Amino acid sequence: MSRPHTFTPPSGTRTHPLRTVRGDFAVLDAPPPAEPRGTALLLPGYMGSKEDFIALLEPLSHAGYRVVAVDGRGQYETEGTDRQDTYAQGELALDVLAQAAALDGPVHLLGHSLGGQIARAAVLLDASPFRSLTLMSSGPAQVVEAQQLKVKMLSDALATLSMAEVWAAMRALDPPEDAAAADGEGLRRRWLRHRAAQLIATGRQLVTEPDRVAELAAVPLPVHVLSGERDDTWPVELLDTMAERLGARRTRIAGAEHSPNTDRPEQTAAALVSFWDSP
Repeated sequence: MSRPHTFTPPSGTRTHPLRTVRGDFAVLDAPPPAEPRGTALLLPGYMGSKEDFIALLEPLSHAGYRVVAVDGRGQYETEGTDRQDTYAQGELALDVLAQAAALDGPVHLLGHSLGGQIARAAVLLDASPFRSLTLMSSGPAQVVEAQQLKVKMLSDALATLSMAEVWAAMRALDPPEDAAAADGEGLRRRWLRHRAAQLIATGRQLVTEPDRVAELAAVPLPVHVLSGERDDTWPVELLDTMAERLGARRTRIAGAEHSPNTDRPEQTAAALVSFWDSP
């Protein structure tokens, strides 16, 4: 998961429910200082939330874009159920289409990690609400074996322990430098508000996702594959190959790992603006 350094959005950002035909979704909504040049919809990854994009909001909005970061169904401040079937990938993709429709016009869609695979599923259902797709640190199929084992361990724990007990166990395994670098209380508060059913269901998606790159390559939509220069969830070389298969723009952010949005936000924002500004 991304570890934002703060859960406090920049001045001028609205925190509100985005009302859609599929329910309300908690969002951070950062408007530009003048007439927007476009709108971007940002989807967080596994165990993540809209706050993962806080460091991107100011540079992207100052570049002229309205930026809307969303909590998906069952994530943090968006309500969910305790039924795993409500988090099937097809259901989450329909949520994204509803979110895009509520934003009035084609949007630049970005998904981080798991969010990228949900974004891809939405585009494959209906690409018409989107101007472009950015897959940030999000690979062509299931995560690497080491991450599959971690997801299975987490899912087994969530089936028997409380969210608070699982949180305590995870933090005990964190390296001290990781714990010190992020907003620990914000991370804890976010974790406790996630639905366990959502984490189990989406974790299953991460370890079983098929390769749908050929399907996406057939969609006439500009695609951007962006990542750090290192990644422990999908090898960077695999992301390079995926970009080639898609005929996509490819960006590696120097000094960043699986979460360039929090590792190197200024460089990541510049790469996104360059892509969105291109014809």
